Formats: sequence, structure tokens, C-alpha cells
Amino acid sequence: MKSFIKHLIIKGSSIKEALGRLDELGQDAILFVVDDKNILIGALTDGDVRRGLLKNIQISEPIDQIIQSNPRYIRKGEIEINKIIEYRDSLYRIIPILDDQNRVIKIINFRETKSYLPIDAVIMAGGRGQRLMPLTNNLPKPLLKVGDKPIIEHNINRLALFGINDFWISINYLGELIEKYIGNGVNKGINIKYIHEDEPLGTIGAVSKVDNFIHDYILITNSDILTNLNYEQFFLDYINSNAEIGVVTIPYDVNIPYAVFETKDGDVVGFKEKPTYTYYSNGGIYLLKKTVLDYLPRNTYFNATDLLEALIKDKKRIFSFPLMDYWLDVGNHDDFSKAQQDVKKIRF
Repeated sequence: MKSFIKHLIIKGSSIKEALGRLDELGQDAILFVVDDKNILIGALTDGDVRRGLLKNIQISEPIDQIIQSNPRYIRKGEIEINKIIEYRDSLYRIIPILDDQNRVIKIINFRETKSYLPIDAVIMAGGRGQRLMPLTNNLPKPLLKVGDKPIIEHNINRLALFGINDFWISINYLGELIEKYIGNGVNKGINIKYIHEDEPLGTIGAVSKVDNFIHDYILITNSDILTNLNYEQFFLDYINSNAEIGVVTIPYDVNIPYAVFETKDGDVVGFKEKPTYTYYSNGGIYLLKKTVLDYLPRNTYFNATDLLEALIKDKKRIFSFPLMDYWLDVGNHDDFSKAQQDVKKIRF
């Protein structure tokens, strides 16, 4: 991913300098004009330069007189997903992200990023991985490599592909190794913070320790899942469901090799010949409104299933998102071996 700084040019720069910068950017040739505080002033393309030259403006003159003064942008924290989709589908490939002071803090390039979701992502990576011992005796499960990179890095890369920038990683067992390897995310153009579990807090309890989530929606995922889930579609369907929480569910078919009778009061009233019944299991990936976090007890062992039970008890809506794409819980040696083969043919 290119540094977004390459797309920024200071107001007052010469048209000649801008031409050189645009040439370096190739197919991504657009510059965003900023002042010395990175506040967005305008945008500049090859077309703007050509129109300026046709008006006899010299290339030694400043760019200020030829820039577009009202460029499209996205404001962090006020993201409307439909606006993102509209920009992308209208072939606006490169969009600046502004903070509340109108400063450019990031550039979204839809050639490199599928979306820009208004979500904080929490990756639960504190478990011991006992079923994978002895592999996890001296290495936490999230750092076990599948292909050429650790499981957790596959997760981070997939989430970042959908424009998720704000990450939290919950760590406990050998957590210092995860923190050392992953770092703060600057090399991937994202922001990563850590939740330190002094003692195990279950599959979701550690989330209660975060008081400063940036967005109104939180995605929580186990760190040992390999998936090519379309996070944008999950988010859109969840929003449209108006549910408190959305759960990725994994279809599981049970084939009955015999005819199954339907009975009433001891009489056969019908039958199904060798039916298949489909059940849905928990995929370990959740989307929820930030207000749902009020259900989490502070610093207490608490599982995601405990949260679901509490919401069901309060008659809150839980949305099921059946996943038809790849999903694998790398929880034991057989699944770990399967992952090594799958990664050769499936793009995560």
C-alpha cells in the first residue's frame, strides 16, 4: 500500500512540481492540495494541468489557480457506508479521509481497498491454544503460520482490505510475542491497540476494558479463524436487519440416509425420503452496536454466548448471517493441516 503522503502537495507549489508528482503516481494520478497543517484545500489532476496550460498559465506558476476547490472526501467518524459505495461505484477511485479539523489523515484507494467500513475491530487472541500443543508451548496460536504468515495476520489483512483502520487485539498467553510481531499497525496504514488480560476473561469479556471505541459499530472476531468473508456485505445486511447484534453462522448439513416419517398420535401422516437438514453453528464473528457493550460485566469472565443469552432474554434481535464463503476454525492439528493446504488455493 502506497503512503498517502505521495498524494499530498503543499499549496503554492509550482505546476511543474505537480506534473512530476502526478507522473510518479501513474494510474493513481491525483494530488490533494493541503496547507502546512494538512488541511484540505483542493484537488489536482492531469486534466486540471492541461486546462491551465491551455489558458496560457505557465508551469513555473503556483498550482493554486488551477486546483479543484471542492474535492470529494470522507470524514472519519461520520462515515455513511452508502456514500462510500456510491463513490466506488461511480469510479471515484481515490478519496481523502479528513478528521474533524479538515486535515487529511488517510487516502482510500479503491484499487487497493474494497470498502471503508465504520467499524472498530476487536481480535480475541488471548487463548492458550491447548488443542494445538506442542506447537503452542512457546508460541501463541495466533502466531502459528498458515502459508507464509501467521493466522492473525491473515485476519488483520482481510479486515484492512475492507477499510477497517481501528484495531484492538486482546492478548494474554504469550501476548508479548503477538504485540512484538504485530506492532502498532503503522506499516499497514492502520492503528492497532492492545487489551491486556491479566487473567482469562472468556471469549468476549476483555472487550469491557475498552472505553474509547471510535465508531458506533464493533466487530469482534476470534483470532484463529481463516475466512474470505465479505465484511461489507455482512455489515450492510446487519444494518438492514435493525438487530442489536449480527452473528456469522456456518451452515452444517445433516444427511439422513433413510426415509423419515412424520407421525401424529402414533399414525404415519407423511414422510421425507432421505432428507437433508441444515443447521447453523456459531462462526465466532460478531457485529454489534456499541450500546450492546453495556451488557458486558467489567473485568469478568464472560463468553460471547453469555452475551447472546442475555440479549435473547431481553427479547433483543439477533441477526444470523449465513456464510457461503470459506471459513475454518484452526483449533486442532487436523484443521491446522487442512489450513496449510487450503491457503495454497484460496485467497484470504
